Amino acid sequence: MTRMLISLGESDRRWLEQKAQETGAPMSEVVRQAIRQAQAAERKPLKELLASTKGIWTKGDGLKYQRRIRREWR
Repeated sequence: MTRMLISLGESDRRWLEQKAQETGAPMSEVVRQAIRQAQAAERKPLKELLASTKGIWTKGDGLKYQRRIRREWR
C-alpha cells in the first residue's frame, strides 16, 4: 500500500473526522472507502444505475406528477 500526504481544507478535515468517528474507522479507511465508491460509480453502466434507483419515488404515479408540474411551466 502506498502512503500519501494530502492537504485538506478545514471543513473537509472536520467532515472526515466526523465520518471516522461515526463509523469507528480510521480517517485513512474512510478515504479509501470514498475512493472505492467513486471508482465503482464511474464503472456502473446506465442500465444498472437506473435499476438501482427504481422505485425511489413513493408519492404516487410519477408520470402524473411530472405532467402536472410541467403544466405549470406554460
